[in-house]
Amino acid sequence: MLQNLKNYLPFLQLFSSIIFIILVLLQQRGTTFGGTGGFYATRRGIQKNIFFASIFFGILFVVFALLNLVL
Repeated sequence: MLQNLKNYLPFLQLFSSIIFIILVLLQQRGTTFGGTGGFYATRRGIQKNIFFASIFFGILFVVFALLNLVL
């Protein structure tokens, strides 16, 4: 079973990294146009889901990288 996982691990890591990059690029920035006047809004709706999904895929990427080193 570990040999089978070792064969698919680079593909899983590549897939998780691509999804992670896309999710990070989809997030809105927290700055205003002028650069001053610290306006920070809470995340709601789809932005909140994108934020949590990017955290999940970032952790998944790190786990796959560590498994790739160990196995």
